[in-house]
Amino acid sequence: MKALPIKSTTVLQQLDMQKFLSLFKEFASDHLKQISWHKTINHFLGMFSWGLGTEFMLTLDSSLLVEMYNVKEGNRGKAIFHQKLPQHNLTLETAWPGLFVDKNGTYWDVPLSLAIDLASLSSDSGLSYHLCLQHSSGQPTHFGGDETTEVPPSLLPGLCAKADVSIKENLNIWRKKEAKLRMVQPHDAFLSEPHISASGVIGAVASVSLGDCSARFCVEDGSKRFKAFRLFNHKHNLAAFADLFASVSYTAQHGNFQRLFLDLTRLNAGVDIPSGSAFFNGLAHLAHDLINSRQPDLEALNAICPELTVSLQQQIIEPISFRVDSRILFDPKDQDHVARIDESIFAIDWALKVLGSAKATAWYSPKRREGMVELRFFES
Repeated sequence: MKALPIKSTTVLQQLDMQKFLSLFKEFASDHLKQISWHKTINHFLGMFSWGLGTEFMLTLDSSLLVEMYNVKEGNRGKAIFHQKLPQHNLTLETAWPGLFVDKNGTYWDVPLSLAIDLASLSSDSGLSYHLCLQHSSGQPTHFGGDETTEVPPSLLPGLCAKADVSIKENLNIWRKKEAKLRMVQPHDAFLSEPHISASGVIGAVASVSLGDCSARFCVEDGSKRFKAFRLFNHKHNLAAFADLFASVSYTAQHGNFQRLFLDLTRLNAGVDIPSGSAFFNGLAHLAHDLINSRQPDLEALNAICPELTVSLQQQIIEPISFRVDSRILFDPKDQDHVARIDESIFAIDWALKVLGSAKATAWYSPKRREGMVELRFFES
């Protein structure tokens, strides 16, 4: 049997930030007590979990990625098969256990996760669609932390089929291609032109769930009248869901990212409407209240409030820049904090000029108490 060609082999490691901070505090209190070097070395070794990832090129259009991790709580692995099709990408993925994070930044292990994903290839503008079939088995467990945290219903065992279709449009408002330094290569080719641009996306999503995971569609809450279409059958654990979504983003950049200091200032702001039905229903209720001279319903106000994301990047010196990404939520029901920052991520980017458009990124999330060092390519 012919051996498979190996495309790449990568050694992976994961840093436990809580253990790192605990060890840092121990070093900081060195003047108060004598540190045991044996204990310190064990702390350092305990901060890392090692793994191995290998990608095989099966054909020119298909590849297989296999990753294995030796986490102290138990071994975990992942396999991803990728196939290029005419105008489509097909991905088959399995993980044992699968690692997921909920909206509160809590991590969960799902004993076995299987997924089939088919996505259309499209240009920056135009029509695109996405189909996904996902199966989960076994009871999810909390990956470190409070065991009393309620399991997200979407991670419960079952089968879920999803589909979405969207239309995207990009608009170039202003772009300046002059005033560049001659014979000086930009630190990042994608960040070398001052410009102002905007883009918008509108689409629809639908899903059908079978099994315990369908319970997420029968959750009762006070804003149920503003929710999307949903159907739930308790007897057969079957649920269906459909809704609209939309988003608008705005990007403004000053500088060519060529000079030594402060030659890149970049602002990106995005407004997301995750539920079109909730937005239009809330808007109709508000209009009805105003016509009848009634006080606006706080639930209706909450339904039309979008999610706002803001990202600011500033060059510090040469290829090094600082970036902060924040998500802002609006809640009219909370009179003391109508707008609040839900999460912020702080990052240091090191542009790798020799690769055209690539960067090494070190980021940290205070909310999740999580940090990582990554290598990113062709990210604008």
